[in-house]
Amino acid sequence: MAGNIKDKEAYQRLNFLYQAAHCALAQNPENTELARFYCLTQKTISKRLVLRQDPSLKRTICKKCCTLLIPGVTSTVRQKRGPMRQRKTVVRCLSCGLTKQFPNNPKHKLWVDQPEAQLENQTSHDAGPSLQSKPQKKKPDIGSVSMTAKTSPTV
Repeated sequence: MAGNIKDKEAYQRLNFLYQAAHCALAQNPENTELARFYCLTQKTISKRLVLRQDPSLKRTICKKCCTLLIPGVTSTVRQKRGPMRQRKTVVRCLSCGLTKQFPNNPKHKLWVDQPEAQLENQTSHDAGPSLQSKPQKKKPDIGSVSMTAKTSPTV
């Protein structure tokens, strides 16, 4: 099991709100306002506490109106071909009309899913120069060199 999570209660509350929004729409698809309220509350809490949510979770919430995007109920999902035959998934919110486009490349990986993004995989060698104490070479001060030449008495 993972170590202590910083804001475990806050993440549990965000999870509860997300599940409540899903349940509200599952019971009655016309409860979009209630589900929107839950998602808006979830977004407000995560912004106030500066918590990052998983990208897969953020993809299911409309950025404009905070509606939970469920295909066929509150959104439409289409597959399109873009330039150079690149496929993409287009999700359109039925409440506000906002469209999101996601690449459909099977080799594409999110940064979060890559091993170098995980904190436990990073070593002190990977850390930046601000975290490591590196001895810096001292450059000779030009003013001090010229001062030593001037200090000799001239007759």
